[in-house]
Amino acid sequence: MGEAWSWIRETILAGGLIATLITVLVLMTGSWPPMVVIESNSMQHDANGEVGSIDAGDLVLVMSDERKNIITFAEATEEGGVYEGYETHGMPGDVIIYLKNGGTDTPVIHRALLEVVANESGGWDALGTTLRNVSTITWTFDILCSYHGGEYNLKIEDWNPVHAGYLTKGDNNDCMIDQPAANSQSQGPGLSATNSDGSVGPVETVKQEWVVGIAGAEIPWVGAIKLGLSNNSDSVPGSSWTKLVITAFVLLAIPAIWERFANRVMETSPEALQAQREEEE
Repeated sequence: MGEAWSWIRETILAGGLIATLITVLVLMTGSWPPMVVIESNSMQHDANGEVGSIDAGDLVLVMSDERKNIITFAEATEEGGVYEGYETHGMPGDVIIYLKNGGTDTPVIHRALLEVVANESGGWDALGTTLRNVSTITWTFDILCSYHGGEYNLKIEDWNPVHAGYLTKGDNNDCMIDQPAANSQSQGPGLSATNSDGSVGPVETVKQEWVVGIAGAEIPWVGAIKLGLSNNSDSVPGSSWTKLVITAFVLLAIPAIWERFANRVMETSPEALQAQREEEE
């Protein structure tokens, strides 16, 4: 009976700790769920993965956009701008999690390149740039791209955003912008989305209400377990599996090391030494 109660007590304690952790994360991020598992390598900066960028198999905290302003790549690279030099996950600007066209497809976690807002005079303003009250957006970003054996800076030409919102791109998508209408240099086809009527169409400028949250701190490797169980492990860098195994080994070893240390302390305590002397006498 005593052993059974011990197991019940440990189970309740573990459950309580997990519930407390989840509650703290929800309160801290203001989002539910408070974190997501990265399932693709579209944000990966290195083939072997690296801490600091977003790799497949990482867990990423989802910060509510109501608690933090979204800073775009354009704003973070604007010379003399308020946000100049701001970086997250290895590059300037914030990474956002959004629903494609506000639909039910799997959310996308990509970097916000540019925000366009409506000008009172009827045109568009592009924050972080000199563009004001323009009918279409033409802008060159400080992002180097390879194309037909040459190199150039990522550029959008005569892009009509249609409505206010964000232009987005994966860091590892070879300069392909998510919104097909903005891919003026033939970087790629962009992304598609399932619309509410079941039809498939191009991803549009990301409206504020489509934003699920902002990518916060990452917990590397841990989410690879979920991808492995769902047969979606091909995107996880090989080194992440190695680091995950090492991390698991260390975590499992900590209780044993702690117990040995605690026993050693007890054995060398004044009370233990006194009892040992009494036994010897």
